[in-house]
Amino acid sequence: MASENRINIDIFKAVTRSIAHSEDLDVMTNHLAQLLTASLDIKGCAIFVLNAVTEELEILASFGLSAKYLTKGPLNTPKSINETFQGNPVVIADISKKNKSLQYPEEARKEGIAAIVSLPIVHLGEVVGVLRLYHYEPWKVSEQDLESLQILAGIIGLAMTYARFHNTVHAIAEVLGHTFQVELTPKLGRR
Repeated sequence: MASENRINIDIFKAVTRSIAHSEDLDVMTNHLAQLLTASLDIKGCAIFVLNAVTEELEILASFGLSAKYLTKGPLNTPKSINETFQGNPVVIADISKKNKSLQYPEEARKEGIAAIVSLPIVHLGEVVGVLRLYHYEPWKVSEQDLESLQILAGIIGLAMTYARFHNTVHAIAEVLGHTFQVELTPKLGRR
């Protein structure tokens, strides 16, 4: 359960490239989940979006986790590592130790999860989702890695917001039949 730094500039480069080269939110988040799982040599990763109406997390992307684990039941914000929804990262370094934060501890053990890191995905001061990393062994995350993971979660929040905005603009353009055009630069000689 050593506390060593795992996140380096190469991971930041890979994440940034992945985000910069994708307009599709599903493709981008699935790629990020795979990338983080492989880069950190962990069991799995899941990216959730918060449904503000139901106060439940909805899976956006995952890698390394079974369908059975992902469909174990609803993840309610008051019950599922609640501190994350106040904007705080949570590290459960060893789930074998009693922890009231876990909503489904037995299912996590059956899945082979020994540690969970839960990070809020924040945009404009509001939690819009959660990035969760799952390790197959106890994991003491270093302070530097925890800070780096918070930055990565922030980048994911920006990317999620951009992708939604981009998709909405394109959907509006489709509905309008590409008939309207926005003039971004004024014509010379016009007053």
